[in-house]
Amino acid sequence: MHMSDALISPAVGASLCVVSAVACAYAVKRIKRDYLCEKKVPVMGVMGAFVFAAQMINFTIPATGSSGHIGGGILLAAMIGGLPALISISAVLIIQCLFFADGGLFALGCNIFNMGVVPCLIVYPLIFKPFVKNGMTVGKITAASITATVVGLQLGAFCVVLETQLSGVTALPFSTFLLLMQPIHFVISIAEGIITSAILCFVYRVRPEIMESTQDNTIIKSNVSMGSVLIILAIATVFIGGALSLFASSYPDGLEWAIEKTVGAFELETVSPMIEKAEQVQDAIAVMPGYGFKDAEEDGSKVGTAVAGITGGALTFLLAGAAAFIISVVKKRRKSESIPTNA
Repeated sequence: MHMSDALISPAVGASLCVVSAVACAYAVKRIKRDYLCEKKVPVMGVMGAFVFAAQMINFTIPATGSSGHIGGGILLAAMIGGLPALISISAVLIIQCLFFADGGLFALGCNIFNMGVVPCLIVYPLIFKPFVKNGMTVGKITAASITATVVGLQLGAFCVVLETQLSGVTALPFSTFLLLMQPIHFVISIAEGIITSAILCFVYRVRPEIMESTQDNTIIKSNVSMGSVLIILAIATVFIGGALSLFASSYPDGLEWAIEKTVGAFELETVSPMIEKAEQVQDAIAVMPGYGFKDAEEDGSKVGTAVAGITGGALTFLLAGAAAFIISVVKKRRKSESIPTNA
C-alpha cells in the first residue's frame, strides 16, 4: 500500500511529511528507557529487517487478480511497543523509498502515517493491548493480531483514499475509489492478521518475555537469553528476502489494483512540476529501483531481487538498530543524570 508521488498534491505531501516527522519526534521523546532496554535494542533492529523482507512477499488474493503484502505495524508494535515500532517501520519505509524507489519521495510522509502512525500509535494501544491486558495466551494473541490488523489496514486504506481526495486527484473519485480500496484491503488484512498471529505466537512460545515486557512496559531480565530467537528471526529474514522473495506474486497490489479498476492503468501521470522533480530525484538516488539492478536484463532480475532483499534487510537492521541504540543510550544517560548524588 505504498503511495506514489502521482497520487498526492505538494500541499498534502508536505503536510503529511510534517505530521509524520512530528509523530516520530513524539515517539522518540516518549520512549522510556524500559521500552528499549539492553535486550530490546537488537530485537528492534532484527524485527525491522524482518518486516522489510516480509513486505517483499506479495501473496495472491484468489479470484481478484490482485495481491497483498503485510504492513508490519501491528507485528512490530506487539514485539517492541507502539512508540519504538513507529521508529522501526519508518526505517523500513525510508530504506524502501530511498534505495529501492518503492513509494514516492514526496509521499513518504503519507506512507509513514498510513502504515506507521495509524497502526502503531492508534490501533495497537486501542485494539491490540486490551485483548491481552489480563494475561497473554495463544488464543488472545491470535484474536488481537487479526482484529488489530484488520482495523489498522482498513484505516490505512481509508487514509489513502482521503489523501487522494484532499489532493484533488479527480481521476480517482472518492466513492468509487473507496468502494474498491476497502474490500480488497479487508481480504489482505485477514491474510496479514493470520501471518502476524502465527509469528507472534511462535515468538511467545519460544521467548514469552519479549511480548510480556512490551505489554507491561518492563525490562527483560539480564538472565533471559535472547540469542536463539534472534538467530531464528535473522535466518528467516535472510531466507525470506534472499529466496522466498523470488516467488512473490506478480499481480498488482491492492492499491495498484484499485487504481487500475478505476482509471484503467496501474499508475497515474504526474501533473505537478514539484512532484515530477521529486520523482526525478528519487530515480537518481535509488540504487536498486524496483528491487533489482538498474537496467538489468531479464536473466539478472532474480539475482537482483535476492540481492535487494538481503541488502535492504541489512540496511534496515542498521538504521533501526542504530536508532534504537542511540535512543537507549540517551535515555539511560538522562535517567542517570536525573538521579541526585549524595554529597
